Amino acid sequence: MTHTVLVTGVSRHIGARVASVLAADPDIDRVIGVDTVPPPSLSRDGGVPLGRTEFVRVDLRSPDIAQVIAAADIDTVVHMSLVSAPPRGGGRTLMKEHNVIGTMQLLGACQRSATVRRVVVRSTTAVYGSSPRDPAVFGEDSEPGDSPARGYAKDASEVEGYVRGFARRRRDVTVSTLRFANFMGPGVDSPLTRYFTQPILPTVFGFDPRLQFVHEDDAVEVLRRMAMEDHPGTFNVAGDGVLLLSQCARRAGLLSLPVPSSAFRLLGDLARGAGLVDFSPEQLRLMCHGRVVDTTRLAGRLGWIPAFSTPAAFEDFLRARDLAGGLPVAMVDLLSHGVTR
Repeated sequence: MTHTVLVTGVSRHIGARVASVLAADPDIDRVIGVDTVPPPSLSRDGGVPLGRTEFVRVDLRSPDIAQVIAAADIDTVVHMSLVSAPPRGGGRTLMKEHNVIGTMQLLGACQRSATVRRVVVRSTTAVYGSSPRDPAVFGEDSEPGDSPARGYAKDASEVEGYVRGFARRRRDVTVSTLRFANFMGPGVDSPLTRYFTQPILPTVFGFDPRLQFVHEDDAVEVLRRMAMEDHPGTFNVAGDGVLLLSQCARRAGLLSLPVPSSAFRLLGDLARGAGLVDFSPEQLRLMCHGRVVDTTRLAGRLGWIPAFSTPAAFEDFLRARDLAGGLPVAMVDLLSHGVTR
C-alpha cells in the first residue's frame, strides 16, 4: 500500500499534474513535491493546483534529497525531473548535471533508504534514437540503429543505465521505467509543441517522418497507476496510431517550408539563440527519420490503453492553441477518426 510519495520535477506541468492527482487520492497519506523552484501554482496564478502536496525546494544534485526521503519515510518515488532542453540561463552542461547527476543522487538516497519500496522513472522513447537503420517499430528490447551520442537522449540512456543498476542492487524495490513518446496536449510546453506553433513549419527536404504522441492526460494516468501498483520493468508509452509530419502540418493549417538538412540545422541554431524553438541535433534526426514504438507490453501488463490516440492527442493540442487552421470542428473530428487512427 502506498502511504508517502515523493514526486520530483513538480515545477513543470506534467510533474505538477502527477503530484496533484496523487494528493487527491485518500489512500495516500502524504505527497511531497521537490524541485529547484516553486511550482507555478505557488508563485503565480495559472498553475496546476497541487492540493495538499507539500513542496520542498531541493536541488537533486545535492545530498539534501536523502534527508527529505529519510525524514518523511518515503515509500514511493516518482522521478519526473528529466529536462529535454537546457534551462534558460543554463547550457548543456547544467542540463546534463541536472538529468544525470541529479538522478544518481536520488537513486543513491533510495538505495540507502529502509522505507522506499517503489521507484517510477519517467524516461523517453528518444533513447531509441532516430536513424535510417531503425526497425519499423521499436519494442522495449530493440536495439537502436544509432545509439544516442549527445543531448537529452544520451542523458536518458545514462539515467536508464543507473536505474537498472539500482534495480539489481535493491531487488526488494519495484522499479518501473516509462519511455514516453512526445507529450502532447493543452498544457504541454516543449520543443516539439513550440515547433508546431510557428507561422511557417520548416521541414527537412525529402523526408516525411512518422511521429507518435502521448496525451498529457494519459501520461498522468499511467504514472498514477505505476505509483499505486507494482509493475516492474520498462514500458513504452504512446497513443495508438501514427501521424506523418505532413499530416500534422495540414491539420494545423500550417505552410510547410522544405529546406536542406544543413539549412534546417542553421534555422535551429538561430531559433535556439533567440529562445524561440530548440532545434537540437536530436530534433533534426527526428524530423528526418521519425520514431514509432510498440506499446503491447504496457497494455498487457496494466490492462489499459491510452484514451487518446496519437491523432486525437494532436487534435486536442490544436484545439487548445486555436491552431486547427480554420477547419470546422466536424472535419477535425472526422480526420482524427480516419485511417491514421
